[in-house]
Amino acid sequence: MTRILTIFTMLGVVVLTACSGNSGTTVTSPSGNIEISFKLNDQGAPVYAIQAMGKTVIDTSSMGFDFRDQPSMAEGFQITGSTLQSFEETWTMPWGEQREVENNYNELVVHLKETEAPNRKLDIYFRAYDDGVGFRYHFPEQSGVDSVIIMDENTEFQLTGDHMAWWIPGDWDIYEHLYNTSKVSEIDAIKLRSNDNLAQTHIPENAVNTPVTMRADDGMHLSFHEANLTDYAGMTLKVVPDELTLVSELVGSDITGYKVKRALPFSTPWRSIQIGEKAGDLIESKLIVNLNEPNKLGDVSWFTPMKYVGIWWEMHLGVSTWDYEGTQDMTTFTEGNASSVKHGATTENAKRYIDFAAENNIKGLLVEGWNTGWDHWIGFEDREGVFDFITPYPDYDLEEVVRYGREKGVELIMHHETSAAPRTYDQQMDTAYALMERLGIHSVKTGYVGKIIPKGEYHHGQWMVNHYRRALEKGAAHQIAINAHEPIKATGLRRTYPNAIAREGLRGQEFNAWASDGGNPPEHLPIVAFTRMLAGPIDFTPGIFDIKLPQKPDNQVNTTLAQQLALYVVIYSPIQMAADLPQNYEGNPALQFIRDVGVDWEQTKVLNGEVGDYVTIAREERETGNWFVGGITDENERSITLSFDFLDDDAEYDAVIYRDAEDAHWDKNPTAIVIEEIDVDAGSEMTIELAEGGGFAISLLKRN
Repeated sequence: MTRILTIFTMLGVVVLTACSGNSGTTVTSPSGNIEISFKLNDQGAPVYAIQAMGKTVIDTSSMGFDFRDQPSMAEGFQITGSTLQSFEETWTMPWGEQREVENNYNELVVHLKETEAPNRKLDIYFRAYDDGVGFRYHFPEQSGVDSVIIMDENTEFQLTGDHMAWWIPGDWDIYEHLYNTSKVSEIDAIKLRSNDNLAQTHIPENAVNTPVTMRADDGMHLSFHEANLTDYAGMTLKVVPDELTLVSELVGSDITGYKVKRALPFSTPWRSIQIGEKAGDLIESKLIVNLNEPNKLGDVSWFTPMKYVGIWWEMHLGVSTWDYEGTQDMTTFTEGNASSVKHGATTENAKRYIDFAAENNIKGLLVEGWNTGWDHWIGFEDREGVFDFITPYPDYDLEEVVRYGREKGVELIMHHETSAAPRTYDQQMDTAYALMERLGIHSVKTGYVGKIIPKGEYHHGQWMVNHYRRALEKGAAHQIAINAHEPIKATGLRRTYPNAIAREGLRGQEFNAWASDGGNPPEHLPIVAFTRMLAGPIDFTPGIFDIKLPQKPDNQVNTTLAQQLALYVVIYSPIQMAADLPQNYEGNPALQFIRDVGVDWEQTKVLNGEVGDYVTIAREERETGNWFVGGITDENERSITLSFDFLDDDAEYDAVIYRDAEDAHWDKNPTAIVIEEIDVDAGSEMTIELAEGGGFAISLLKRN
């Protein structure tokens, strides 16, 4: 249920200014801690600045556009009017990090008009929240102009210092890069163009992808991103190191030569800056979802947050193959001969996973490699029409697997790998989703591995943004939730389309199994929690117990076992995979945490953390009142002191802690773990020692 209170000063929308010239105006957040100021400079160019906690965090920054076949919008404006309103609501997440979300802001709308022909109009919306700001452009209907072709959006973010930044390059195709830690002045994305592990990389200039997180010398934390990316190109941020300036740089198309084409009227995505005095404030912020429209789908109870297992990790280990004939070595993504390895997606193997899931409070099964086409997809230019999304291989009985799973209380998760041929997927989407609907399958993992066909389009351009949206909308029509891999970035659309349950959009667990650079270093996830996770839920696939990967002697998972457990709490998703092979869990008492841990939360609290170093998060499970705590660290050992004051004062809990053993180490002794029952209540404190690359997990099961 949503409760809304909209406050209009003087019983209406207040007209603050109605004038020409350069008059400026401001809007502050509800508590007054953040202020946005706007004005026109002497050339009639729109500029803005932001203050937070009495300090300037974004200095005077310009705004504008370059078009095809029209003059640029950069200067020569007058302010024709502006309005101010306050808005307050509490809305309910159907699933999420917390049940109820407060959405309180003050909004300033500035109306601009060019002083000379063609006298075009432009509106700018600014919203000031206590946890950050959002602003967007609106192109209204106007005489003589019915559409625009945007060559560049020139939104500046003028920083006030050479902040420490955690960033990945502004790649037009993927987000699967390791994060870099450097001063803004030292950002050099161009040097990362060549990466043997990322075949579809396209990095045209020195830009970073969003979210990009920064820490100022005074400890202020900023994260730059965008919200409600709709029928528009994804935004990277071009870095001008000498000027400490970021400038919006949209993803383009080699086919059209432009960035965005839209008919009027339309609004751009929100440009967002989350602002916090400490790192944990960024995680607790709900700015990105609040900048999106309310739920358009209504009741989505047909999707249930769940843990799942899958025929997936065994392919990355080289134990089995995606393709039926076993003619490709998919673990290295090159054509080869793996004929001695068996096809993974068989009816028999699926039933084995279902049995394991049913025995361990796991409600879902993902099966990859079930459908025809896997023998001719990666490394081939002619991938159009390769995959068939309704026809199983001969050794996989789809309907029998669904029936057996239903009998055991385990729901099948469908898998659709498009091989980055979205036109093929568009042609089959309705039929494939209708099959799922008939079988009672309510979620699908989609994939877009490879360079986009047609050549010249990119994963993050307007053309693909619209494709990903079509999948969401058609999925919703068939009661299907989408977990997209090789996706467009999350921008909070899960509020509007709650069937957008998760996505990859980062360098995931599979890199530990096959990347030639040693996999993800221990600092990776303590960075991800404060960067990529701010955008939305992550399908990271935690829970690897056989960390040394004996099948892959040159690879391993670079965490301790205790950290793998902690990830179920730290890295948020409404679907969480127990990613390892079933046999690797057998007899290991640490599996009990995966059995117990929740996936849908009443509330979330960040207990501590620093970007790239460590983080501890506590989450209360919906309906049960159980709490779960997860903490992870980078390559450095550290002591973490916890207070349990988040617990109910009058409740009792059965508490179990899973922590690194004294001699644990991510490389030397990663599986050394101590499991112990502890007595805690709301007044308890305890200190936990984290090994290098380590972590801890705590289950607090509320007694009836």
